[in-house]
Amino acid sequence: MEKETTHLTEIDSLESAPGQKKVVSITEAARINNVTRQAIYVAIKQKKLKAYKDTTRWTIDLDDLESYRKQKYSRSKSMFDGELLFDNQKGFYSVNQVAKMLNVPAQKIYYATRVGLLKASRKGAAWVIHTNDVREYQENYLNKKTDSEAM
Repeated sequence: MEKETTHLTEIDSLESAPGQKKVVSITEAARINNVTRQAIYVAIKQKKLKAYKDTTRWTIDLDDLESYRKQKYSRSKSMFDGELLFDNQKGFYSVNQVAKMLNVPAQKIYYATRVGLLKASRKGAAWVIHTNDVREYQENYLNKKTDSEAM
């Protein structure tokens, strides 16, 4: 939420006189979106972000930048067979989300799924893990490990 406020404040400060189009350079667009200049170039090349070339410089309308930011790809919005991949309300999480929940590295979660300690299902290119499986893994493997270390 803090980033959102900062983002809107930066855009407000860049607004020009009434009636004039508000435009920014690629460098400014990258700073506003908190990405690299290269990421902005790629978005322009893939026609995901509208930009106009004034002789030698690219300019981006702030309204176009805002609409790009809103529709930008996010793994949390990924769909598979018409359903959300990581629907947290239904108890489905990504490997990275589970790693954060358990306070362990993501590689540990990948390893646990590979060797069969943690049940996960593959949906397209993503691993999806259910809350019940996370709880079972935590009780049977993570808690036992910490118990044996305490002895």
